[in-house]
Amino acid sequence: MRWTLTQVADAMAGEPGHGLDPLARLAGVSIDSRTLRPGELFVAIHGPAHDGHDYVAAALESGAVAAVVAGPLLSKYPGWLQDRCITVPDTLAALHQLARAVRKDWGRKVCGITGSVGKTTTKEILAALLGAKLRVLKSEGNFNNEYGLPLTLFRLEETHGVAVLEMGMSFPGELRRLAAIALPDVAIELRVTPAHLMNFSSVEEIALAKRELVEGLNGPLSLAVLNADDPRVAAMAAVAPGKVIFYGIEKPAEYQAEDIEDRGALGSAFTLVHKGKRTRIEMSLPGRHVVLNALAGIAAASAWGIGAAEAQQIFPGLRTPSMRGELIRFTNGFALINDSYNSSPAALQAMTSLLAATPGFQRRILAAGEMRELGPSSAQLHREGGTFAAQTGKVDFVIGVQGDAAQLVEGAVAAGLPRERTKFYASPVNAANFLVDFVKPGDVLLVKGSRSVKMERIVEALLGRFAPEDARPNVGVGH
Repeated sequence: MRWTLTQVADAMAGEPGHGLDPLARLAGVSIDSRTLRPGELFVAIHGPAHDGHDYVAAALESGAVAAVVAGPLLSKYPGWLQDRCITVPDTLAALHQLARAVRKDWGRKVCGITGSVGKTTTKEILAALLGAKLRVLKSEGNFNNEYGLPLTLFRLEETHGVAVLEMGMSFPGELRRLAAIALPDVAIELRVTPAHLMNFSSVEEIALAKRELVEGLNGPLSLAVLNADDPRVAAMAAVAPGKVIFYGIEKPAEYQAEDIEDRGALGSAFTLVHKGKRTRIEMSLPGRHVVLNALAGIAAASAWGIGAAEAQQIFPGLRTPSMRGELIRFTNGFALINDSYNSSPAALQAMTSLLAATPGFQRRILAAGEMRELGPSSAQLHREGGTFAAQTGKVDFVIGVQGDAAQLVEGAVAAGLPRERTKFYASPVNAANFLVDFVKPGDVLLVKGSRSVKMERIVEALLGRFAPEDARPNVGVGH
C-alpha cells in the first residue's frame, strides 16, 4: 500500500495534523504498536482488551508515519504528538472506510467465504485453484473479523489478480459490515450449524446472520455459491442480487459429488458431475466432509474460468493446514490427527466420522475438548457428540477434556461404550499426561478441540515424547 497521507485522510474523512507531510507514503497499516514497522500508519483502535490511544506515542516513536485517533481524545496528547495525528470521529469506522477505499481502488474480484464450519479449508482450496492462473491474496490466520479483514485488504498489491477472504461472525450485523468493506463479487456459503449459540436464540437466527454476506454481494454481476444440502443455505438464493450456483452431495446441484471414497485421515476421492461431464478427483485432504468444501471451491472458481481440469491437477497435492486435521505419524507406529484449532458440534461429528473411517489402525481414540459459546444447549450438544462417537462402532476410547466435555463422556457411555473405555480430565495437561503413556503402536488418536481449551497442549506433549516420521513443517495449501 503506497497511498499518501492526503489520500488516507480523504478516504477517512479525517483532519491531518500540521506536522504531517501530505505527500508522505504509507508502507502499510497497523493497529498494534508492538508489531508496527517504520513507515506504517497506526490506527488507534479501542478494542476489547486494550485501547490503542494509550500507545500512540509508542507507535510514533517506533517509526509510524502518522497516527489515526478519535477527535475527542486528541487533547490528551502533547502538541508535538497532536501535529502527527489524523483525527476522525471513530477510529474503527475510519479503518473500515480506508479498507473499502483501498479495495475499490484495486478494483478486481473478491470472494468472501462464510459458514459455521469449513471456512479455512475452503479458502485454502479456492486459493490453490485460483493460483493456477492468478496471484492470490488470501486471509491468513484468524484475520477474518472487523479488525483482521481490513488489515488483509491493506496487503493488496497491483499484481494480485484476486482476493479470497474468510469472513467470520459472532453477532448479527458483523457480516453486513464486512461485506460493506470488502464488496465481494463472489460469496461462498457453507453450512449453518449450532455455533455461537450464546449470542443467538436459534440456528435460524444464525442462518439469517450468515445470509448477510449474500445480501451484501456487489451487484447484479455477482455470484452466490450455495450449499444445496443445507436447506437454510439453499434458501439464501432468494436474496442473491446476481447469479446463483448450487453445490452438493445429497441434493441435486450444478456441482455434484458422486461415488465418494472416504479414506478418513488418508484422504478421499469423488466423481465431480457438472453439466453432464464426470471427472474423477483424488484429494489428499482428509474426510468426507471436505468433499463439500472442494465442491464449493470448484463452483466458485468457475467465476474465473477455472474448473475440473485444474482441480484434477491441484487437489492431489493439497496439504492440510496446521491444526486442522493434519495427520502426523510417529516412528514408534502410532498416528495423531491434529484438529485442535477450533471446534463445534458439527465439526466434532465430521472429525469423529473421519476417525472412524481411517483404515489400518488397531485402536481409534478420540480426545475432545469442551466446545464454547453453545449457550443453554451446551450440555445436550456435548452429550450428542459422545453418542455419535459411540454409535460409529469404530471409536474405541473417548476422552473428554474440561467443563461440559464431561457430558460428552456420559453420552458415549449411555450409547453403549464401556465406561472403562472413557476418561474425563479437567485440563488438557492432565489429559496429555495420561495419553503420552496410553498410546501405543497401531493407535490413531484424534485431538479435537478449540484454542480456548488449549487442546494443542496434548499435541505438544506427544511431539515432545515421540519422534514424528516426517519432521518437515506443514506449510498448508494455497499460494
